[in-house]
Amino acid sequence: MKPVMTFITGAFLLLLLAAAPALAQASPAEDEMGTAALEARAQNIGKALRCVVCQNQSIYDSRASLAGDMRAVVMERLEAGATDEEVMDYMVERYGNYVLMNPPLQMDTLFLWFGPALFILLAGLGWYLYARQPRRDTIEPEPLSEDEIRKLGSVLPREPGP
Repeated sequence: MKPVMTFITGAFLLLLLAAAPALAQASPAEDEMGTAALEARAQNIGKALRCVVCQNQSIYDSRASLAGDMRAVVMERLEAGATDEEVMDYMVERYGNYVLMNPPLQMDTLFLWFGPALFILLAGLGWYLYARQPRRDTIEPEPLSEDEIRKLGSVLPREPGP
């Protein structure tokens, strides 16, 4: 019985040793709260940055691989101690103002701000000019000549009269 107990005790100790690294890496509650706050900041920044592949989704919503890379860069910068503004400035420096979901009104972003309105105005102007054109009268065909009437009479079957 003693060798069995020794084996069970040894197996138990081996399991504890194997689990020790996992237990040592378990973060305390304070670290979890810090990580949660960091992730919340990364999420807010991710919602404010445009995926340059998808163009109509934020990097938080996009599943493109480049968006994943951009999310990783945001998280690395935040973990390094950068402020939200510093992270945003870094991303703008790297990708330009287009990366912002709400780009600033500048000369290089005028088309982003006013392009849709300009398109609607031009389309409305085109429709107005088209609708304003005078209606063309229908062209009356020339009457058939006697020769054309005879040819049609020989080709078309005659209907019985009343």
